[in-house]
Amino acid sequence: MADLRIFSYLPNPRVWKATIAARFCGVDVEVRGASGKELRDWLWDYDARPLAQGERESLSSFARTGRVGLTGAQLFKTDAFLEAQPFGNVPAAFGPDGRTGIFESNSIMRAVARLGEARFPLYGCDAYEASRIDSFLDVSLVFARDSQIYLLALLDGSVDAAIHARAKAAFAIYASGLEQALSPRRDTLVGDGITLADICFAAELALSMNEHARAEQLSARGLDRILHAGIRDEYPRVFAHFDRLVAHEHFRQDLGPYVEKLLSKAAA
Repeated sequence: MADLRIFSYLPNPRVWKATIAARFCGVDVEVRGASGKELRDWLWDYDARPLAQGERESLSSFARTGRVGLTGAQLFKTDAFLEAQPFGNVPAAFGPDGRTGIFESNSIMRAVARLGEARFPLYGCDAYEASRIDSFLDVSLVFARDSQIYLLALLDGSVDAAIHARAKAAFAIYASGLEQALSPRRDTLVGDGITLADICFAAELALSMNEHARAEQLSARGLDRILHAGIRDEYPRVFAHFDRLVAHEHFRQDLGPYVEKLLSKAAA
C-alpha cells in the first residue's frame, strides 16, 4: 500500500511537487487521475476510478457542481471524499486509511517530506531552515493565485488586460525575490542542498509556461507573453536554477517532457 495516494487532473506540475519530493525521500506515492475533461466521468473518492457505463444514474446522490477549473460541470464526489477534502478540489491526497485528507499542493509536498525526513532533509536541517523554506512556500502561494487566474482565463478565452497585468506584476515580484535569494552565486534557495523551496519553484514556473501555448490569443488582444523571449536576461539566476532543476534526475522524469513540449510551442 502506498504511503500517500493523490487524485488529480493530469498532467499537473503541482502534483509533481509531491512525486519529485518522493524520489528524494524514498516515499511511495500513488497518483490516480486523468485529464480535466475526463474527470467529469470519474468517481471522486479515495478509491477514485472512471465511472462505469450507466453509473451516473445510480450515483446521482453524489452529483455536485464543479467550481475552480471545472466550473459548472457535474462531478461525482462521494460524501467520504468531501469529508476528507472539505474544499472538494484536486489535487487531493489521502493517507493509507483513506480517511485523512491532505489538500493544497504545498501541503501534500510537505507531507511527503515529513514521511521521508530520515532519508533526505527536504524540509531543512533545523527549525530556522524549515521556517525559511516555509517563507518561500508562502510567497509562492501569492504568485500561484494570480498565475492560476491568468492561466484559467487563457484556457477559457476570458483573459483581458487587467488579468494579464496582475499576473505580470505577481511574476515580477516573485522572480525578483528569487533572483535576490540566488545571488551572488547560490545553487539552491535554502541551505546547501535542494529543499521543498526549490521543488515548489520549479513546479510553479513549469506550470506558468502553459502561457506559451496561448501566444496567438494574447497577440490578438494586444498582450505580450509574460515569459517573453527576453525574460531570461531579466532574471538570469532564476532561469539558470530552473534549468539545473529540470535536468536533475529526480525532476526530469516529470518536468522534462512537459517543459520541452511547452518550450517548443514558444519557439513556434
